[in-house]
Amino acid sequence: MKSPHFDPETDYQAELNPIRRTKEKKRPKLWLWRAFSVFLMSTAAFAAFFYLYLRYAELPPNDIANTSQLVAADHSVLTNLVDGGENRLKVSLQDIPQSAIDAILSVEDQQFYNHGGFNPVGIARALWVDLKSGEVLEGGSTITQQLAKNLYLTQDKTIKRKLQEALHTLQLEMNYTKEEILEQYLNVIYYGQGAYGIEMAAQTYFDKPSKELTLAEASLLAGIPKGPNIYNPFFHFDAAKERQRIVLQLMVEEGKVTKQEADTAFATELKFAALKAPKGRAPYFTDYVSYQLKQVYGVSDDDLYRGGLKIQTTLDPAMQKAAEDIVATHLKKHPDIQVALLSIDPNTGEIKAMVGGQNYAESSYNRTLAKRQPGSSFKPFVYLTALNNNYTASTRIKSEKTTFTYDDDNGEPKSYEVHNFNNQYADDYLPFRDAISRSDNVFAVTTTMDVGPDKVITTAKALGITSTMKPYPSLALGVFPTTALEMVRAYAPLANGGHKIEPYAITSIENTYREEQKTFLPQKEQVIDAGAAFILTNMMQSVLTDPYGTGYRVHEAFPRPAAGKTGTTDTDAWMIGYTPQLLTAVWIGYDKDRLLSATESHLAAPIWAEFMNEAHKDLPDKDFQLPANVVESYIDPTTGQLATENCPVKRREYYLVGTEPTDWCDDHPSMNKNPADKLEQEVKSGGRTFWDWLTGRRKQE
Repeated sequence: MKSPHFDPETDYQAELNPIRRTKEKKRPKLWLWRAFSVFLMSTAAFAAFFYLYLRYAELPPNDIANTSQLVAADHSVLTNLVDGGENRLKVSLQDIPQSAIDAILSVEDQQFYNHGGFNPVGIARALWVDLKSGEVLEGGSTITQQLAKNLYLTQDKTIKRKLQEALHTLQLEMNYTKEEILEQYLNVIYYGQGAYGIEMAAQTYFDKPSKELTLAEASLLAGIPKGPNIYNPFFHFDAAKERQRIVLQLMVEEGKVTKQEADTAFATELKFAALKAPKGRAPYFTDYVSYQLKQVYGVSDDDLYRGGLKIQTTLDPAMQKAAEDIVATHLKKHPDIQVALLSIDPNTGEIKAMVGGQNYAESSYNRTLAKRQPGSSFKPFVYLTALNNNYTASTRIKSEKTTFTYDDDNGEPKSYEVHNFNNQYADDYLPFRDAISRSDNVFAVTTTMDVGPDKVITTAKALGITSTMKPYPSLALGVFPTTALEMVRAYAPLANGGHKIEPYAITSIENTYREEQKTFLPQKEQVIDAGAAFILTNMMQSVLTDPYGTGYRVHEAFPRPAAGKTGTTDTDAWMIGYTPQLLTAVWIGYDKDRLLSATESHLAAPIWAEFMNEAHKDLPDKDFQLPANVVESYIDPTTGQLATENCPVKRREYYLVGTEPTDWCDDHPSMNKNPADKLEQEVKSGGRTFWDWLTGRRKQE
């Protein structure tokens, strides 16, 4: 029976087109399929984009590079210049023993060659620990993950950092081979003691390159990165050995070594290197070199700390060690006092030794660059000025308390009373040589005011003093602060025949390919007369040889021909002296201008003498050479005139040609009508010329 609402046309069409009716019923499922397809395509596109990004996006810059080396004069390494305390030397994987590679892989990442950067088992374990604790504690990191963290990220344990680590891990795996990743890892991982990378670890702990590591040594090193402080063999030997045992056991399980090999390696007695501070040798010197490289040579920080430069320096390791040891010995009972020692070759300017303080770990401030009052060690600049202004070795000045008048900076008249130490005066005319050896203040100030303070300043500046000086009478007594570096620069022309030289620490710079980039050639400039330099040097030798000389008490400790000058203020003690081969300045004092005790004020000279004696052990005996424009005469020191046979004291002195005395001693005239009668035989028998006899000059040897 038909429905009362039967429509023949409509029902007939429906019966004729069942397929159309079926499609209409399934239309909602078709749209779902289309949405799913779009989702899949979007996901694939995103995955493709993500892959391409990981594959071709640049990784952040990393800091694996050869650190620059500072090399001593004997080509030994002083230190590796590092930024932020990272001490690293890059080596290739081919130069690392297989035993060292196997040890690291066994203890750090056994599935390294089988995973794509992540170890699921390790991650699951770490995740479980993190979830239980509520914070990120475990890493479960593969070698690739550790490399990503060390190269590009901080050590913070945060979710954000872990996500970044995962991203960079994938990039590393896509951009580098396993061998390249492993090589980078071995060059970046931290081993304690400031050593980054296996090469520095081998040198730090065993004093050898990594390519020479034995199984025993390699297995011990492999255990350190897990806890560089916990497994440091210098301080926690038992813990380091227990960790080594674990490493060797894992190597046995992995089939990398036999049990017998592991047992032998564990039983092997390890010979460790001497414990060194991470800073390296001669830290004050290396800091000074770093400053010079950047400020004088224009080397950038990036090149300096990452460029693999080889910087050849002038430092003599034997002299440096002697300086450090002698300073430590003499100041052992004075832990709070400070010291500066600077030694150079006066002919070239090469810095041979530098000590900038008692303890670099406590204070890295370099006192060779600190401005301090030089005291009487400034007086040679006064006396050199005098020799160039008609003073000679025969000059004498009354030693007595004296008051001088001068104008200050505002043109106001001032008075200045000069005193000798302990108010001791000769109360007579004091010869030039004696004034120098006894450090007479009256002689120095009188000379300064006579020749003019401005001329003294001109001389000091010509020699190399750059600090501020003013034309006051006290200038002669070294009241204007200067540095040890300036003082050795200014003393050098006295030792080398009148040439100004610049103290320097770097002889050459080579790039990472060992191609020479820069070479320093010593520059000499004649700034004073060689004859005047020799005469002053000869008189300054009396500081050490005259029984009344201020440096006489150390003469036995260093008996070679040497010239020098002491300098003492209430807060500073100096000894500066030289031979033809070496010039050394020693300063003693406190950083905050604390007064020196009587004992402390005498510390500089014995340190100087003992160091000079050690430093000259391998140097030949050498005396100062007599210039052509200098003649010698024998005089009576009390009159400054030529000595006769009746003079009780005859002293040999040197003069510039034309300035030597010509008058015979008035206080001790000869009994002969002609004092030459007695000396005529000496002329005939000794080979002296008449002019030699007349001037008192002896035949040169």
